[in-house]
Amino acid sequence: MCNFSPPPIRCSMDHDIKMATTPPLSTATGYGVIVGLGFLFAFGMILTTFVLKRYNNELQTSEMFNTAGRTVKSGLVASAVVSSWTWAATLLQSSAVAYRYGVSGPFWYASGATVQVILFATLAIELKRRAPNAHTFLEVIRARYGPITHGVFITFGLATNILVTAMLLTGGSAVVTSLTGVPTVAACFLLPIGVVLYTIFGGIKATFLTDYVHTLMILIIIFIFAFTAYATNNIVGSPGKVYDLLVQAAKDHPVSGNAEGSYLTMRSKEGAIFFVINIVGNFGTVFCDNGYYNKAIAASPIHALPGYIMGGISWFAIPWLAATTMGLSALALESNPVFPTFPSRMDPNDVTAGLVLPDAAVALLGSGGAAATLLLIFMAVTSAMSAELIAVSSIWTYDIYQTYIYPAASGRRLIYMSHTACVVYAIVMAAFSTGLYYAGISMGYLYLMMGVIISSAVLPAACTLVWPAQNWAAATFTPVLGLICSLIAWLVTAKKEGGSLNVASTGANNPMLAGNVVALLSPLLFIPVLTYTLGPQRYDWVSMKMIRKGDDSDLAAAAHMDLELVPGESRHSDHEEREEQHKLQRAGKIARWLTVFLTIALLVLWPMPMYGSGYVFSKSFFTGWVTVGIIWLFFSAFCVGLYPLWEGRGTSSRTLKLIFLDVTGRRKPSAHGRAEVTEGAEADEDSKRGESPDKFDEKR
Repeated sequence: MCNFSPPPIRCSMDHDIKMATTPPLSTATGYGVIVGLGFLFAFGMILTTFVLKRYNNELQTSEMFNTAGRTVKSGLVASAVVSSWTWAATLLQSSAVAYRYGVSGPFWYASGATVQVILFATLAIELKRRAPNAHTFLEVIRARYGPITHGVFITFGLATNILVTAMLLTGGSAVVTSLTGVPTVAACFLLPIGVVLYTIFGGIKATFLTDYVHTLMILIIIFIFAFTAYATNNIVGSPGKVYDLLVQAAKDHPVSGNAEGSYLTMRSKEGAIFFVINIVGNFGTVFCDNGYYNKAIAASPIHALPGYIMGGISWFAIPWLAATTMGLSALALESNPVFPTFPSRMDPNDVTAGLVLPDAAVALLGSGGAAATLLLIFMAVTSAMSAELIAVSSIWTYDIYQTYIYPAASGRRLIYMSHTACVVYAIVMAAFSTGLYYAGISMGYLYLMMGVIISSAVLPAACTLVWPAQNWAAATFTPVLGLICSLIAWLVTAKKEGGSLNVASTGANNPMLAGNVVALLSPLLFIPVLTYTLGPQRYDWVSMKMIRKGDDSDLAAAAHMDLELVPGESRHSDHEEREEQHKLQRAGKIARWLTVFLTIALLVLWPMPMYGSGYVFSKSFFTGWVTVGIIWLFFSAFCVGLYPLWEGRGTSSRTLKLIFLDVTGRRKPSAHGRAEVTEGAEADEDSKRGESPDKFDEKR
């Protein structure tokens, strides 16, 4: 952004670069990571796609591209949820609020963004139960309410994807510029290249597999940071030493609104305001982002609930421990000559741009910390962006192209449209993010603003799946009316408090709080008023079950494969479907009780007693706080690192065995089973009619 002022490179409002010090990494390193690693992942997915097709019959049909055959197990679902929810903002913004508000910031960030994923588990189950063949959540909207409501939710869905992608690119490019000197504009355009390549080759299955790798690497880097700050560093090196430096920091610059001005308390006025903004905004980015519905759709029915619950609980530790480590380390070290901005404190614009974490990493580990941060942010940006690419491509393919432009589109045509959408969207977002950079709009600003724009669609979207009485008018007009009210609340508050409307006044906490709260809560008024004034709908859920899969028979024929052998393409018997519905009903009941318990625990039972009492942490309590965070991250590493390997051990061992037999020439993979028999039978029939095999090939 204009205020992306990194520690080694300072940027003024007119974008003139003032070289204060040399970036910790070379420009060549920056280009090597953002381009080279992207191509490495793309090559990996090309190879993986080849292996899955050759040995597991996983043909890249339009259904497989967008839904992974609806067969993904809970371990990979959990790692995908963690990866998709670990944006650049997760690591950068959480560290920024830790720097501003102290220990409360990381907890408010983590708890305020975990409950949405856990609550979404209930919607995921309902989606699979009500519309087992849906490709996007928006198809469900159209099935129930028709094209006008469908258009409203397409708008809000795409707005969500645009805001999330813009945050990824603005935050990621800021860090790349900070650490390597690569121009921000170049980073905005180069970061998406590798993501587009591996997403096109592998589809949503690629996002699941690369999400696993990305999540594992992110966890490893956070472990490195945590053990460096709290165990091995010669300046900090223990929770007790960090505690002492935070006490001194509070004496030097006490935090306004915090109990005793301390960084070591949950009682923080501004932190609590951020907490509310965080909760509201993240409801919009989960419940309105088609990417989360895509992962629910791709999950096997019995694995959706455990996948989302494990993913939500595992994700909590990432921003909590990362920010408790890096945000507090920045506070502890900024009075030391090792800190990049010494002897000054960090500029508030740098904090908003998300540069607390890279500054702290450089202070802790030097150029090694800079390299780790660059890799960390690259993983966070690319993994989350791949989910956004799939989300937008599925909306374009199924909700716009197949629905309104070419209903009779073949599987080949649909997958071409999906690929095209990925490329076009990446180019548009790179250009849009560049525009935001020159306009001075930072990642932190977008993070606070997103709820104002999209959260009015949360409750109507949820009611579509869980409340049969919500009528057409309530579903259609509530998001629009809520958006109008939230914009008024946001801008009027900014004008009243700031005197004029600009980036600074509209980006302040109170205007953002007003806009976010009005966006989420105004539908509580509009939905019942519109529903009961105009008459409730008595919806029977039948039209949702009428949604059908795409026809990929042309792709299967071209690949000489029997479509029934492709994972997820075989037809279920009535008995199997009834049994699946029974399991989903049971999972839905468990999800409702579990989500209520975890939500109350994370939002009320844990933080509120400490907030209400104004307790300032003792040294032993702070040590325990950090220890719990590290233990929790080990639990996360088990859930999303080791468990997917254990869960997929059968498929992995069988595939490796087939590869070994194939490479050694002992056994070739079967020629796709029944497709070989069918083709041979048709050839025999043609030869009986006097047609040559060549003629058969031409005809086919």
